[in-house]
Amino acid sequence: MTDPLIDLLSALDLTDTHARTSEEIFIGTSQWSALGRVFGGQVLAQSLVAAQRTIAEERVIHSLHGYFLRPGNIDLPITFSVDRIHDGRSFSTRRIQAYQSGLPILSMIASFQDSDDGLEHQVEMPTGLPQPEDLPTAAEVLADVGHPIAKQWAIGRPFDMRHVPSPVFLSVDGPRVAHQAVWLKATGRLPDDPNLHRAALAYASDYSILEPIFRRHGVAWSTPGLKAASLDHAMWFHRFGRVDEWMLYAQESPNATGGRGLSLGRIFSRDGALLASVAQEGMVRLPRRD
Repeated sequence: MTDPLIDLLSALDLTDTHARTSEEIFIGTSQWSALGRVFGGQVLAQSLVAAQRTIAEERVIHSLHGYFLRPGNIDLPITFSVDRIHDGRSFSTRRIQAYQSGLPILSMIASFQDSDDGLEHQVEMPTGLPQPEDLPTAAEVLADVGHPIAKQWAIGRPFDMRHVPSPVFLSVDGPRVAHQAVWLKATGRLPDDPNLHRAALAYASDYSILEPIFRRHGVAWSTPGLKAASLDHAMWFHRFGRVDEWMLYAQESPNATGGRGLSLGRIFSRDGALLASVAQEGMVRLPRRD
């Protein structure tokens, strides 16, 4: 297994085909995965990078809305088609389609804005939580588990993630509540490019976001027969923050029904600035119990 952070940076370094028709085309590769499927956060981040390549430097992402349509195959390249829907005086909008073998695997619309002054407020960051240095790493939690997926979670991810109160990898400890928090940061230093940090934040936003649903029902990732997949993902970027510094991802699930669950998340810098808000609905299915 190679350095996962280097693999992430390589995956985000898209190839520009220099096609200049009604759509602009980029090509990307995928990180290794024990399941052979492309991580949803990866294709989300790559789609954002593709859109960023078509935007003036002074405009930055403020929101994205995407639908995961099909599982991606890590062994196949991904083609990203960017359609310039609108360029106004303050905002630009792009439609991005990600394809493999001619079939779409993700469809996304992203909006970009010039920096502007305006009203300012934010919710407060949760208080009274353990600091990341006082929590175990995934590698420590999964040290005695030899399963390939457990090894990937332990040492194969480009982000260090530490759960409050505890992870739900193998069991769900504590009360059955529909909320949790995760400290996270990249496993190494990233280049200073702000757009790269924004794309990496989109990548990390897909980690653990469905877990409040699991925690509420006492379902661990290792539960036999569990099937979970991201269906759609929305994200609003509020303030800039470096992803190679500790961030707190506060998550809650207001609803689960019909084989789907909705989770909401807020990402804060360690000093309390609200960096982004996230919403995702996912498929969550368990075997029928007679």
